[in-house]
Amino acid sequence: MFIKGTKITRFVSGAVAAACLAAGLNIAPFTMEIEAADQLTAFEITEAMQIGWNLGNTLDAYMSDANQQPLTSYGLEAETCWGNPRTTQAMIDAVKAKGFNTVRVPVTWFQHVDKNNGYKIDDAWMSRVKETIDYCYNNDMYVILNLHHEELYTNRSTLGADYEEISGFVCALWKQIANTFKNYDQHLVFEIMNEPRAKGTDHEWWGPTKQETDTINQINADALKVIRGTGDDNNDTRLVMMPGYCASSDTTMMTKVVVPDDDFVAVSVHAYTPYDFTMNPEVKDHSTFTDAYAANLTSVLDGIRKTFSDKDIPVVLGEFSASNYNNTDARVEWATAYITQTKKMGIPCVLWDNNVAGNNGGEAHGYLNRSNLTWYEGSETVVDTMMNIMKDDSIVWGSERKSPTIEHDDISTGTLISGETYEIDASVKNGNCTPGLNATWADFEGKDVAIQFTGDLPVIAVCDAEWNGWTEIKAYDYDEEKGIAYYSSTHISSAWGEDKLDSIAHLFARTDGVTTVTKIAIISEGKGEIEAPPENKTKSYVIDLANRGNSDTLTFTIEGKAGSVTNGCVGYMDDEWISLEWEGIIPDSGKLEVAVDISKIPASITSAQIQIWWCDDTEAEMTVYNFGAPAVTTTTKPAVTTTTKPAVTTTTKSDEVIVTTTVTVVPPVDVPVSKYGDANCDSKITIADATAILQAIGNADKYALSEQGTANADVNGEAGLTIDDAIVIMKIDAKLLEESALPIKK
Repeated sequence: MFIKGTKITRFVSGAVAAACLAAGLNIAPFTMEIEAADQLTAFEITEAMQIGWNLGNTLDAYMSDANQQPLTSYGLEAETCWGNPRTTQAMIDAVKAKGFNTVRVPVTWFQHVDKNNGYKIDDAWMSRVKETIDYCYNNDMYVILNLHHEELYTNRSTLGADYEEISGFVCALWKQIANTFKNYDQHLVFEIMNEPRAKGTDHEWWGPTKQETDTINQINADALKVIRGTGDDNNDTRLVMMPGYCASSDTTMMTKVVVPDDDFVAVSVHAYTPYDFTMNPEVKDHSTFTDAYAANLTSVLDGIRKTFSDKDIPVVLGEFSASNYNNTDARVEWATAYITQTKKMGIPCVLWDNNVAGNNGGEAHGYLNRSNLTWYEGSETVVDTMMNIMKDDSIVWGSERKSPTIEHDDISTGTLISGETYEIDASVKNGNCTPGLNATWADFEGKDVAIQFTGDLPVIAVCDAEWNGWTEIKAYDYDEEKGIAYYSSTHISSAWGEDKLDSIAHLFARTDGVTTVTKIAIISEGKGEIEAPPENKTKSYVIDLANRGNSDTLTFTIEGKAGSVTNGCVGYMDDEWISLEWEGIIPDSGKLEVAVDISKIPASITSAQIQIWWCDDTEAEMTVYNFGAPAVTTTTKPAVTTTTKPAVTTTTKSDEVIVTTTVTVVPPVDVPVSKYGDANCDSKITIADATAILQAIGNADKYALSEQGTANADVNGEAGLTIDDAIVIMKIDAKLLEESALPIKK
């Protein structure tokens, strides 16, 4: 299960890493020779940055109280409060020796400022940040300095309403930072914010409001003005990175980013993609980097290119990684595909490293063992793969920076399908798509659909004469100047299925945001290199609702390989296509019984579809459906939504995703406690006890506690040994709790 807003992983990552072994293969670093005094363009800076490494969970760490609320003030010990060792020059030397030439230094500032004195940054904290920056800068490396986990300011549920306060905080900090580092040349890069978002809301990671995206864009512009206003040449030509909402790599959210008219600005994007492979702990098998994963990765990276690179806007992928699921071979394939494509696109990538080596679900992003300065076994192979690609002269940096050029006929030369104006809005019930327009495969074949619009980029959908088979197709090209999106008949054929093309009867345009459609036409096929369509793996099953009677529940069975993650919807056509989403994991029986609330489907709707969007087992099928609740339901009823979902989910999770474990070790009932919290039985309560607990939970066979230690370690007020026991002990070590409080009473 993922839990946002806590800092469990951050707090324990160093402790977990302390138990891990590392290997020692070295690869000579590649270099790009550029004189420090030369003034570079923004694209030259990003090319020089090449590939980087994140000093994660270190200067970006912050301390919370016993109720997991961030403290408003904390000292230099913040650097190590999440378990990582203090940063040293030797640590940065090891990063450079491996081949990285950029270091991103995430920094959290809110606990180190005086709010009553214009957000004055504590001198000791600024000095420590500067010392760390110098480890990299004086090592002839590029350095990215940012505002990271600003939990009291940029990451708040009231983001859209609190522009003035947030901007005041952000600008006050950047004024001080910019002046402190004004003598540093273009090797130092500023990143205004990390992943600004409406934290704690139901749309924290998806679907921001216009007010929220407007706030982020305005703060980016305000901070840039402050940086440029320090009156020195270095800050005038310094590369400044700007994120969109949660630094998302989703195309719809990336299009909300407003880039100021400035020659030295880049967009900051995070892409832990494809998420089901790189992080999702609910996916049972991470051993294969499948063709579907590869297609998803290509789609996301192409979206970044189309949104920014095609418009001559530089991009920096400030965070990317694939968690270690003991799947080295698959991660090597992922790294090969990822770095090969981004190198060709001319996009520097900065690897997220939180020093968690393994056994931590989606948060095992440990590459460098910071305790002994060696690289973790398995993960080192992944890093070496990246470095070999960066040194491979046959893969040319920026050779595919822009999308292939496609020539299109004027929309007015085609066959007009609709000349009406449609205002469509995903937030309005029955308002996210145009009415169904009559169009058949005979109209589409060998041609393109062209849509003239303003607002968010639409998708098109086709269905049959009975309004069944709703199938979506994304634009393969978009002329921003003319406001026209193009959809290929080849992609329509692939998505719908070549064996039933004659059944296509209707065409829709749909939006994920707010879109005004003014014209839809069928024109000649575009001339140029059109990418092959992604394989459509959605499975659809038509169901008859006419005999549902008074039942409010549709029950159906998905049969497939045990442990496979699957999701989909029950979809039907009202005034628009409406999806009732479901998800689950196929149990040991090989049969997942899904129950969906269909009470909101009008009685006039007599036909619907069960769709499987994704399943780890590609052979899985829906085998039977009926009306009425099952005896045992293995998935929760989903909420009603009115948006559709792609066959492969592209949701991006960031370095803040926290993973908990359900493993519980029960202490022996006959062993009395000798000292609460003393898990390693050394008569003291320290971070070592928390480490021992975490090791026992993560790998009981290798790191089992003694019976006495297990009895002592159970301190959190719940029966059994869990990660919460480790957290309580860490609070003792951090002086947030007294030993006399143990055991915690609940």
